[in-house]
Amino acid sequence: MKIAAIQMRSGPDPKVNLAALEPLLAEAAAAGARYVLTPEVTMAFAENRAGLAEVAAPFDADPQLQRVGELAAQHGMYVHVGSLAVPVEDGRFANRSVLFGPDGATIATYDKIHLFDATIAGLNAYRESDTYRGGEIAVTAPVDEFILGMAICYDMRFPQLFHALAQAGAGLMAVPAAFTVPTGQAHWHVLLRARAIETGSYVIAAAQGGQHANGRETYGHSLIIDPWGRIVAELDHDAPGILVADIAADQVADARARIPALANTRPFAGPQALPL
Repeated sequence: MKIAAIQMRSGPDPKVNLAALEPLLAEAAAAGARYVLTPEVTMAFAENRAGLAEVAAPFDADPQLQRVGELAAQHGMYVHVGSLAVPVEDGRFANRSVLFGPDGATIATYDKIHLFDATIAGLNAYRESDTYRGGEIAVTAPVDEFILGMAICYDMRFPQLFHALAQAGAGLMAVPAAFTVPTGQAHWHVLLRARAIETGSYVIAAAQGGQHANGRETYGHSLIIDPWGRIVAELDHDAPGILVADIAADQVADARARIPALANTRPFAGPQALPL
Protein backbone atom coordinates (compact mmCIF):
# COMPACT_ATOMS: atom_id res chain seq x y z
CA MET A 1 0.00 0.00 0.00
CA LYS A 2 1.24 3.48 -0.81
CA ILE A 3 0.84 6.09 1.93
CA ALA A 4 1.47 9.83 2.01
CA ALA A 5 2.19 12.47 4.63
CA ILE A 6 1.27 16.08 3.93
CA GLN A 7 3.37 18.84 5.44
CA MET A 8 1.67 22.22 5.90
CA ARG A 9 2.15 25.71 7.30
CA SER A 10 -1.37 26.29 8.62
CA GLY A 11 -2.55 29.68 9.82
CA PRO A 12 -5.60 30.86 11.75
CA ASP A 13 -8.06 30.93 8.82
CA PRO A 14 -9.69 27.54 8.04
CA LYS A 15 -10.68 28.60 4.52
CA VAL A 16 -7.10 29.51 3.64
CA ASN A 17 -5.82 26.26 5.13
CA LEU A 18 -8.34 24.20 3.18
CA ALA A 19 -7.33 25.98 -0.03
CA ALA A 20 -3.69 25.03 0.68
CA LEU A 21 -4.63 21.43 1.50
CA GLU A 22 -6.72 20.65 -1.59
CA PRO A 23 -3.88 20.65 -4.17
CA LEU A 24 -1.66 18.64 -1.81
CA LEU A 25 -4.36 15.98 -1.53
CA ALA A 26 -4.66 15.94 -5.32
CA GLU A 27 -0.87 15.55 -5.60
CA ALA A 28 -0.92 12.63 -3.15
CA ALA A 29 -3.75 10.99 -5.10
CA ALA A 30 -1.86 11.44 -8.38
CA ALA A 31 1.14 9.73 -6.77
CA GLY A 32 -1.06 6.71 -6.03
CA ALA A 33 -1.49 7.13 -2.31
CA ARG A 34 -4.22 5.01 -0.74
CA TYR A 35 -3.93 6.63 2.71
CA VAL A 36 -2.98 10.26 3.36
CA LEU A 37 -2.22 11.93 6.71
CA THR A 38 -2.29 15.71 7.34
CA PRO A 39 -0.65 17.49 10.32
CA GLU A 40 -1.94 18.44 13.74
CA VAL A 41 -4.09 21.63 13.71
CA THR A 42 -4.56 21.31 9.96
CA MET A 43 -7.69 23.44 9.83
CA ALA A 44 -6.73 26.29 12.18
CA PHE A 45 -3.45 27.10 13.93
CA ALA A 46 -4.73 29.99 16.04
CA GLU A 47 -2.73 32.12 18.47
CA ASN A 48 -4.72 31.23 21.58
CA ARG A 49 -8.02 29.94 22.95
CA ALA A 50 -9.84 33.14 22.00
CA GLY A 51 -8.57 32.84 18.45
CA LEU A 52 -9.79 29.26 18.22
CA ALA A 53 -13.20 30.26 19.53
CA GLU A 54 -13.57 32.65 16.58
CA VAL A 55 -13.01 29.98 13.92
CA ALA A 56 -13.77 26.53 15.37
CA ALA A 57 -17.06 25.10 14.10
CA PRO A 58 -19.21 22.39 15.71
CA PHE A 59 -17.95 18.97 14.69
CA ASP A 60 -21.12 17.94 12.83
CA ALA A 61 -21.31 21.22 10.93
CA ASP A 62 -17.69 22.02 10.10
CA PRO A 63 -17.68 23.08 6.42
CA GLN A 64 -13.96 22.43 5.90
CA LEU A 65 -14.23 18.96 7.40
CA GLN A 66 -17.23 18.20 5.20
CA ARG A 67 -15.22 19.29 2.17
CA VAL A 68 -12.36 16.96 3.10
CA GLY A 69 -14.85 14.09 3.20
CA GLU A 70 -15.93 15.03 -0.31
CA LEU A 71 -12.30 15.08 -1.45
CA ALA A 72 -11.67 11.64 0.06
CA ALA A 73 -14.54 10.29 -2.04
CA GLN A 74 -13.43 12.23 -5.13
CA HIS A 75 -9.92 10.76 -4.94
CA GLY A 76 -11.04 7.35 -3.68
CA MET A 77 -8.56 7.27 -0.80
CA TYR A 78 -8.41 7.33 2.98
CA VAL A 79 -7.85 10.89 4.19
CA HIS A 80 -6.80 11.32 7.80
CA VAL A 81 -7.12 14.90 9.05
CA GLY A 82 -4.35 14.95 11.65
CA SER A 83 -6.35 17.19 13.93
CA LEU A 84 -8.61 20.16 14.28
CA ALA A 85 -10.05 21.97 17.27
CA VAL A 86 -13.63 20.96 18.09
CA PRO A 87 -15.66 22.93 20.69
CA VAL A 88 -16.72 20.89 23.73
CA GLU A 89 -19.20 21.53 26.53
CA ASP A 90 -16.89 23.16 29.07
CA GLY A 91 -15.77 25.96 26.72
CA ARG A 92 -12.53 24.25 25.76
CA PHE A 93 -11.78 22.19 22.65
CA ALA A 94 -11.01 18.62 21.73
CA ASN A 95 -7.87 18.23 19.63
CA ARG A 96 -9.54 15.73 17.31
CA SER A 97 -8.18 13.50 14.56
CA VAL A 98 -10.66 12.40 11.87
CA LEU A 99 -10.29 9.50 9.44
CA PHE A 100 -12.39 9.47 6.25
CA GLY A 101 -12.79 6.37 4.10
CA PRO A 102 -12.52 6.24 0.30
CA ASP A 103 -16.30 6.71 0.13
CA GLY A 104 -16.06 9.97 2.09
CA ALA A 105 -17.68 8.58 5.24
CA THR A 106 -16.14 9.13 8.66
CA ILE A 107 -14.53 5.90 9.86
CA ALA A 108 -13.02 6.98 13.18
CA THR A 109 -12.19 9.94 15.39
CA TYR A 110 -9.58 10.25 18.13
CA ASP A 111 -9.19 13.00 20.75
CA LYS A 112 -5.59 13.67 21.81
CA ILE A 113 -5.07 12.03 25.20
CA HIS A 114 -1.83 13.58 26.46
CA LEU A 115 -1.72 17.35 26.99
CA PHE A 116 1.46 19.36 27.53
CA ASP A 117 1.27 21.13 30.90
CA ALA A 118 4.66 22.36 32.09
CA THR A 119 6.17 24.94 34.40
CA ILE A 120 9.86 25.57 33.69
CA ALA A 121 12.00 27.82 35.87
CA GLY A 122 12.61 31.17 34.19
CA LEU A 123 9.95 30.60 31.54
CA ASN A 124 6.21 31.14 31.37
CA ALA A 125 4.07 28.16 32.28
CA TYR A 126 2.42 26.44 29.32
CA ARG A 127 -0.82 24.60 29.96
CA GLU A 128 -2.39 22.92 26.96
CA SER A 129 -5.20 21.79 29.25
CA ASP A 130 -6.34 25.42 29.60
CA THR A 131 -7.40 25.26 25.94
CA TYR A 132 -8.00 21.57 25.30
CA ARG A 133 -9.82 18.74 27.06
CA GLY A 134 -7.84 15.53 26.92
CA GLY A 135 -9.31 12.42 25.36
CA GLU A 136 -9.71 9.17 27.27
CA ILE A 137 -9.92 6.42 24.64
CA ALA A 138 -7.20 4.92 22.43
CA VAL A 139 -8.46 4.31 18.88
CA THR A 140 -7.62 1.93 16.04
CA ALA A 141 -9.29 1.71 12.64
CA PRO A 142 -9.01 -0.52 9.54
CA VAL A 143 -7.20 0.87 6.50
CA ASP A 144 -7.26 -1.89 3.89
CA GLU A 145 -4.96 -4.68 5.14
CA PHE A 146 -3.58 -2.53 7.97
CA ILE A 147 -4.94 -1.59 11.36
CA LEU A 148 -4.20 2.08 11.97
CA GLY A 149 -3.27 3.33 15.45
CA MET A 150 -4.14 6.98 16.07
CA ALA A 151 -2.02 9.44 18.09
CA ILE A 152 -1.31 13.18 18.01
CA CYS A 153 1.98 15.02 18.61
CA TYR A 154 2.79 14.96 22.38
CA ASP A 155 1.32 11.45 22.53
CA MET A 156 4.58 10.23 20.96
CA ARG A 157 6.31 10.68 24.32
CA PHE A 158 4.11 8.01 25.91
CA PRO A 159 5.17 4.55 24.71
CA GLN A 160 2.42 2.85 26.70
CA LEU A 161 -0.14 4.27 24.25
CA PHE A 162 1.67 2.82 21.25
CA HIS A 163 2.12 -0.50 23.04
CA ALA A 164 -1.64 -0.65 23.65
CA LEU A 165 -2.36 0.21 20.01
CA ALA A 166 0.03 -2.48 18.79
CA GLN A 167 -1.45 -5.05 21.18
CA ALA A 168 -4.83 -4.19 19.62
CA GLY A 169 -3.44 -5.07 16.18
CA ALA A 170 -2.17 -1.74 14.86
CA GLY A 171 0.78 -2.04 12.48
CA LEU A 172 0.66 1.54 11.16
CA MET A 173 0.91 4.38 13.68
CA ALA A 174 -0.20 7.89 12.67
CA VAL A 175 1.44 10.81 14.46
CA PRO A 176 0.32 14.18 13.10
CA ALA A 177 2.25 16.94 14.84
CA ALA A 178 3.14 20.61 15.25
CA PHE A 179 6.51 20.20 16.97
CA THR A 180 8.50 23.26 17.99
CA VAL A 181 11.93 23.72 16.45
CA PRO A 182 14.04 23.16 19.62
CA THR A 183 12.23 19.97 20.62
CA GLY A 184 12.12 18.85 17.00
CA GLN A 185 15.87 19.17 16.60
CA ALA A 186 16.44 17.27 19.85
CA HIS A 187 13.74 14.62 19.93
CA TRP A 188 11.65 14.29 16.74
CA HIS A 189 13.56 11.58 14.91
CA VAL A 190 14.60 9.55 17.94
CA LEU A 191 11.15 9.42 19.52
CA LEU A 192 9.39 8.40 16.33
CA ARG A 193 12.00 5.77 15.50
CA ALA A 194 11.72 4.43 19.04
CA ARG A 195 7.94 4.05 18.75
CA ALA A 196 8.42 2.12 15.49
CA ILE A 197 11.11 -0.15 16.96
CA GLU A 198 9.26 -0.84 20.22
CA THR A 199 6.09 -1.92 18.47
CA GLY A 200 7.42 -3.32 15.19
CA SER A 201 5.17 -0.89 13.33
CA TYR A 202 5.29 1.62 10.54
CA VAL A 203 5.11 5.19 11.79
CA ILE A 204 3.88 8.04 9.61
CA ALA A 205 4.37 11.54 11.01
CA ALA A 206 2.87 14.50 9.14
CA ALA A 207 4.19 17.81 10.45
CA GLN A 208 3.54 21.50 10.48
CA GLY A 209 6.62 23.42 9.36
CA GLY A 210 8.01 26.94 9.22
CA GLN A 211 7.02 30.37 10.54
CA HIS A 212 3.26 30.60 11.15
CA ALA A 213 1.01 33.65 11.24
CA ASN A 214 0.42 33.11 14.97
CA GLY A 215 4.12 33.65 15.68
CA ARG A 216 4.92 29.97 16.23
CA GLU A 217 7.75 28.23 14.36
CA THR A 218 7.44 24.49 13.78
CA TYR A 219 10.01 21.91 12.79
CA GLY A 220 8.61 20.16 9.73
CA HIS A 221 10.63 17.06 8.70
CA SER A 222 7.63 14.79 8.05
CA LEU A 223 8.70 11.15 8.23
CA ILE A 224 7.72 7.61 7.27
CA ILE A 225 9.56 4.95 9.31
CA ASP A 226 9.52 1.19 8.79
CA PRO A 227 8.98 -1.46 11.52
CA TRP A 228 12.76 -1.92 11.93
CA GLY A 229 13.12 1.77 12.78
CA ARG A 230 14.59 2.85 9.45
CA ILE A 231 13.54 6.20 7.98
CA VAL A 232 12.28 5.28 4.52
CA ALA A 233 11.13 8.78 3.51
CA GLU A 234 11.61 12.28 4.90
CA LEU A 235 10.91 15.86 3.92
CA ASP A 236 14.24 17.30 5.04
CA HIS A 237 12.91 20.84 5.43
CA ASP A 238 9.99 22.82 6.89
CA ALA A 239 8.18 23.84 3.68
CA PRO A 240 4.78 22.51 2.61
CA GLY A 241 4.83 19.37 0.48
CA ILE A 242 4.01 15.68 0.33
CA LEU A 243 5.94 12.56 1.24
CA VAL A 244 5.10 9.16 -0.30
CA ALA A 245 6.28 5.63 0.47
CA ASP A 246 5.19 2.04 -0.04
CA ILE A 247 4.47 -0.10 3.02
CA ALA A 248 3.83 -3.84 3.32
CA ALA A 249 2.07 -5.79 6.07
CA ASP A 250 4.58 -8.63 5.87
CA GLN A 251 7.29 -6.24 7.07
CA VAL A 252 5.34 -5.74 10.30
CA ALA A 253 5.04 -9.48 10.79
CA ASP A 254 8.76 -9.95 10.05
CA ALA A 255 9.90 -7.27 12.53
CA ARG A 256 7.66 -8.66 15.26
CA ALA A 257 8.96 -12.18 14.66
CA ARG A 258 12.59 -11.02 14.85
CA ILE A 259 12.03 -8.98 18.03
CA PRO A 260 8.91 -10.45 19.71
CA ALA A 261 8.66 -7.77 22.38
CA LEU A 262 4.87 -7.57 22.14
CA ALA A 263 4.52 -11.34 22.54
CA ASN A 264 7.07 -11.39 25.37
CA THR A 265 5.34 -8.69 27.42
CA ARG A 266 4.59 -9.87 30.96
CA PRO A 267 2.66 -8.30 33.84
CA PHE A 268 4.69 -7.41 36.91
CA ALA A 269 4.26 -5.97 40.38
CA GLY A 270 6.04 -3.06 41.97
CA PRO A 271 8.40 -1.40 41.83
CA GLN A 272 9.22 -2.34 45.38
CA ALA A 273 10.68 0.51 47.41
CA LEU A 274 13.78 -0.68 49.21
CA PRO A 275 14.99 1.01 52.40
CA LEU A 276 17.82 3.49 51.99
